[in-house]
Amino acid sequence: MKTNNTLYRAFGQWRQCVLFALLSLASLVSGVVSAETLHEERSVYRNIFVTEVDGRRCLLFNAVRGERNQTCMNMRNPKEFVFHYAKMTMAGLLVNPDPKSILIAGLGGGTLPAALHELYPEATIEVLEIDQAVVNVAKEFFAYEENEKVQTHVVDARVFIKRAGLQGRKFDFIVLDAFTGEYIPEHMLTQEFLEEVKQVLTPDGVLVSNTFSTSNLYAHESETYRAVFGEFFNLKMSGSGNRVIIAQQKPLPDQGQLKVNAQPLYEPLKPYGVEILEFPARMGTRPDWDQTRRVLTDQFSPANLLGR
Repeated sequence: MKTNNTLYRAFGQWRQCVLFALLSLASLVSGVVSAETLHEERSVYRNIFVTEVDGRRCLLFNAVRGERNQTCMNMRNPKEFVFHYAKMTMAGLLVNPDPKSILIAGLGGGTLPAALHELYPEATIEVLEIDQAVVNVAKEFFAYEENEKVQTHVVDARVFIKRAGLQGRKFDFIVLDAFTGEYIPEHMLTQEFLEEVKQVLTPDGVLVSNTFSTSNLYAHESETYRAVFGEFFNLKMSGSGNRVIIAQQKPLPDQGQLKVNAQPLYEPLKPYGVEILEFPARMGTRPDWDQTRRVLTDQFSPANLLGR
């Protein structure tokens, strides 16, 4: 009798698990079915999709491990940053609160340059995007606009930055946000590339890099940034698979200065859903990686193998 009761309870638990799995699958399938594909094309570099579901419009790149959202826009509140990484990018403003010349590598849907232009209308913003198809999609589906202050260059970001260095150009706010759909392009992960970026930073300039918080490249990336910039801020948020690296040439500001810089940014950033006052406490410099890992170079940058 005791054995029968045990079997009955086990069967009941199994039945609950199966029911839960079926309900989850039904919910997933329902979500996929309800998503409307607004646009799809095969560009020179990738498969590009624009989908919309429940008022959220997303740009996706198709890659080896499936589709990856590059940009999502809340159509009911287009200003709002949907992803944590976009919000975390604004932490760079705690290091340089008043940028005059901004360089962004990677366009996506154009939400970041649009926000920075609205926040700093007098600043020049140059966006580097290798794929003309992405530029077209950003303009058609995500309201991205160029003007005398916001310009887009269809070019490999490394080529542009190398030329800018040779020309003696400088920027005081640089964002690296280029993705292939699989990982960061491997030639934009190396020590040589970061040295080229460093060359085009003003003395007070800040570099903000969006990368992943979990991958086999994490320690390699960290050691590479440390080799070029020394100490850097490492910003993460719960619920996000991204981290943001914030570096500059001179010593980083202390926690007190970060908090002072955050105060005047609080109200301007509220419409974007950025709780800037929370960031200083999250911006640590203590290494949380294996410091014996090899620095990435132009001869050793196996992003396709380690970026998983």
